[in-house]
Amino acid sequence: MAKAGKPLVDFAIYAIVRLMVGIIQAIPYRAGLALADGLAALAYHLDKRHRMVAHENLAFAFPDTMGNHVPGGPKKRDVMVRATLRHFCRLVIEMIWLPRVFQVGSWKRHIDLGENPAPLIRLLLSGRPMLLATGHFGNWEMAGYMLGLLGFKTFAIARVLDNPYLENFLIQFRQRTGQTILAKKGDFDQIQNVLGAGGILATLADQDAGPKGQFVPFFNRPASTHKALALMAIEYNTPVVVVGLAKIAEPMRYRLEVEEILEPADFKNEPAAIAALTMRYTNALERMVARHPEQYFWLHRRWKHQPPIRKPKKPSRDLAAA
Repeated sequence: MAKAGKPLVDFAIYAIVRLMVGIIQAIPYRAGLALADGLAALAYHLDKRHRMVAHENLAFAFPDTMGNHVPGGPKKRDVMVRATLRHFCRLVIEMIWLPRVFQVGSWKRHIDLGENPAPLIRLLLSGRPMLLATGHFGNWEMAGYMLGLLGFKTFAIARVLDNPYLENFLIQFRQRTGQTILAKKGDFDQIQNVLGAGGILATLADQDAGPKGQFVPFFNRPASTHKALALMAIEYNTPVVVVGLAKIAEPMRYRLEVEEILEPADFKNEPAAIAALTMRYTNALERMVARHPEQYFWLHRRWKHQPPIRKPKKPSRDLAAA
């Protein structure tokens, strides 16, 4: 049962957010980045719970070294936690500025298409359905915004926010360039219709799927992963394109990284096709994160659930008596 004062609280939070958005859009971009860095420093000191989650995640992901970037140890992990907070606070500023600076005639100033975008472009123009798999990495919001700006009709799966005013505000932003947002829960029929009609569907493929998810290795530790992406890929013969937008420079300069394109036909004859496809796209996400660890959202509990521990079977009564 909803609390009587909740609509007023929700609207008050929404009003504060709108005020902050207006202020950030009114100040110079560099000032916005300085504000983001200040908020990141504040969050580091005030939000102990998420800070400790990030430390724990990094310790699991890089037990000896931080990839090819930073040697391990608590002090170096602390540097990475601070860098992660700074990246995502700056990401919020960039999202607010995106409609002002990201236009049809200016997108090339902000997006480097990388070394070989041709396979992705061919798929986008082929008329085949496509699943774009990314994670809480780089700037995932910019990817959908860019495709819509360039005239591609895309659909993205997202969780509905508890605050309806903020949910409507975010939906308007995300759908500004023609992208359609589908609810993670409740829009499954429409999701199937998109793929059946040859549509482009994007999803964040690095979210914990609970105790009944498909457990696959992510940084050498089992991670509960949603099975739906692999199931849809095989059912609708849909390629899974693992992509990310990695920050490479300021102001707001990103590079498109097409990490891997997976064809479901390559997995159909495998006895555990769902597990194999899920593991392949998760491995591809891991490679991107390992190259840019400070751009991954280590603050969320990716390894929240672990496979159940199987108790050894008790010997049978006959065997015990032998």
